[in-house]
Amino acid sequence: MNNKVNRFVPEGYRPFVSSSDYQNKERKLIKEKKQNNKIVFLKDIKEVFDYLNIQSGQTISFHHHLRNGDYVQNMVSQEVLRRDLKDLHYAPSAIFPSNAILADLIKNGNVTNVDTNYLNGPVSDVIGEGYLKGMLVMNTHGGRPRKIESGELPIDVAFIATPTVDKNGNGYGGIGKAACGSLGYAISDLMYAKKVVLVTDNLVDSLDRIELDKKYVDVVLVVDSIGDPKGIVSGTTKITKDPIGLKIANMTAKLLDEIGLIKDGMSMQTGAGGTSLAVASYVKNIMLEKGIKGSFASGGITGYFVDMQKKGLFDELRDVQCFDIDAVESYNNNPHHIGMSASKYANPYDDPVVDYLDVVILGATEIDKDFNVNVTTDSYGKIIGGSGGHSDTAHGAKVSIITTNLIKSRMPIIKDHVTTVTTPGEDIDILVCERGIAINPKRKDLLEKLKNSKLPIKTIDELYELAHSITGEPKKLNLSKEVIGVVEYRDGTVIDSLYRK
Repeated sequence: MNNKVNRFVPEGYRPFVSSSDYQNKERKLIKEKKQNNKIVFLKDIKEVFDYLNIQSGQTISFHHHLRNGDYVQNMVSQEVLRRDLKDLHYAPSAIFPSNAILADLIKNGNVTNVDTNYLNGPVSDVIGEGYLKGMLVMNTHGGRPRKIESGELPIDVAFIATPTVDKNGNGYGGIGKAACGSLGYAISDLMYAKKVVLVTDNLVDSLDRIELDKKYVDVVLVVDSIGDPKGIVSGTTKITKDPIGLKIANMTAKLLDEIGLIKDGMSMQTGAGGTSLAVASYVKNIMLEKGIKGSFASGGITGYFVDMQKKGLFDELRDVQCFDIDAVESYNNNPHHIGMSASKYANPYDDPVVDYLDVVILGATEIDKDFNVNVTTDSYGKIIGGSGGHSDTAHGAKVSIITTNLIKSRMPIIKDHVTTVTTPGEDIDILVCERGIAINPKRKDLLEKLKNSKLPIKTIDELYELAHSITGEPKKLNLSKEVIGVVEYRDGTVIDSLYRK
């Protein structure tokens, strides 16, 4: 298999820049900020634009910890539209349906390039229709801080939604009326942007706990509301009741037990979806039965993992973002619930936490016979998501497992070739679906451990044939030849392109 390849690199696409001088740049920036630090407190977004002299052609960044409840990106976008600034480069860590105003900015030429890790909603539609004049670059959660810290993605102004800021200019995400917990995705922006604006709706005299250090901050903008904390919940954060999902989860837990990964000191990460949490539930039962205590659970933390940690099943939680309100409360109150930056989470140059995972449970929109996985587009080429930490964790974990139904919406999940490569097959170890378990042939060690297993071990070709015998052969998708964006692997390699709908 030769999966991690540059399938198409658009002419003029910027090259990867090494992150080897990361520490020197960090020290230099800290020194400069300390020497020139002067924080201004303002109360109107117009004043911020005037004070920082925000102009056409600049790069502006945001983080997504408030997810679909964020108001800050929209507030800035409204001012961009009012001033009719042009050719801006937006670099939010994610874009949600609530950020629909960005679609207007793209159509109007206010924003012409976008870097992001995840994209869904009206902005996805507009970019898919070819309105973005420049390029969409889909990063990973680890690739984004790598780009920022290396200088490959220089940021002129970072707007950081901050639930609480003190009068010295320090920020924290665990308290306030818009508390969202860990602010891990904002740390690289804070440290490396030329100018930093903390946007808050809760100004206090002092903070006992600090995530965002004042020495990096230029402006504090105090507004009525930075967002709705209820919007941080993304999809379901409850265990599925679907019998197929429960079957997949049960098989996955048994598989983990058979290959010896449910053991003292184990570390794991799952998504927040119903099947992923069901896997955690079955793993929890095995841990309780055998008296096993793990070292850590990581990633975006849900209330389910909070409960497991409280029951003593993990020493600690390592959290880059909170997926629900229970996790936010735990982050603020539990000393074993530890925040981390996106860089520490997944930047390949920062000895990341993902490299210490024993197992990660991931989903898939599509998977192909080479184990390449797509979570960026649907089977028709529409952008519906992005890697986030998918390829970071798949590469770092000792065992990466895809859990999915064999057939969704009458479409087979296994393809000859995925529509878009998000995570290369060399990083995927196992596929678990309701009809069987396929092991990547490169994992001869796992195949050896499972050679006498009573679990339904099959080849991916067998599962492919089974799915297609049920659904029939799907009509071949004819993509446009017009490239609208690229998918970057965590190290900066372009592994696929995105095409106009």
